[in-house]
Amino acid sequence: MSTLNSMPPVIVSAALVGSQPTKEMNRAVPYSPAEIADSAVAAYRAGAAIVHIHVRDPDTGEPSSDLELFSETVDRIRVACPVLINLTTSGLNLGQQSIEQRLAPLTLKPEIASLDAGSFNLGDRIFLNSTSWAREAAQSMLDIGVKPELELFDVGHVDQANTLVQAGLIASPPWFQLCMGIRWGIPATVENLVFLRRKLPHGAVWSVLGEGRHQLEMTTVAPIMGGHIRVGFEDNILYSRGVLAKSNAQLVARAVKILHLLNLEPATVSETRAILGIPSGSLG
Repeated sequence: MSTLNSMPPVIVSAALVGSQPTKEMNRAVPYSPAEIADSAVAAYRAGAAIVHIHVRDPDTGEPSSDLELFSETVDRIRVACPVLINLTTSGLNLGQQSIEQRLAPLTLKPEIASLDAGSFNLGDRIFLNSTSWAREAAQSMLDIGVKPELELFDVGHVDQANTLVQAGLIASPPWFQLCMGIRWGIPATVENLVFLRRKLPHGAVWSVLGEGRHQLEMTTVAPIMGGHIRVGFEDNILYSRGVLAKSNAQLVARAVKILHLLNLEPATVSETRAILGIPSGSLG
């Protein structure tokens, strides 16, 4: 029977900006490629092995899908540190761009890219992720050699993602991100986390994020269950109730501190590559 001391290292991902937090909410939210890259490097130094990247218009802060902004951000990160890069393929307007537009960031050859498996109501809007989108995205990532991060927002999304695994469209081991606490998605409770974990296929590697106030709870419980964690401004701009986080690195540092209190260690980049089956020196 394994003990905490014998458990493998825990992958810490930092989701740096997303599409919703703004500088009006927290001045530390990064917008420009330089700001996002600096935030990525600081998160890496604090213990993150993966950074999840969206881009923004540097002047207005509006979400963007400009490939030049992605390219500049990626280039800046790669010359500064070896952190693994996970680019979003969510696209603008919650998945309502063409498949080709959504997959354009793959041309930059990130180690990882998000793959949203399943549609759901996100606030007052619909986040569209059809089965045809998921299959084409999975096939493209498989062909290029990019590791998909299967993002799941509700219970049925697990079954949809599993069909991609069963069809041989996801390289082993499959990598699941359980997105919890987002309104109209699955609520962020320990009971629901246990339920989702049991639905994952044998041999899956999984991580959890908790939206807003749920970030601390979910990212504390998941490592004890053998999971990995994601923190960062995309999911939460607060450090504690009523106190804004100073940086993504501050949220990463707290996550690492909690891991140490649990007698666990954050995974290095090389350990993360081994856990996810990403060859050393691939792509990038």
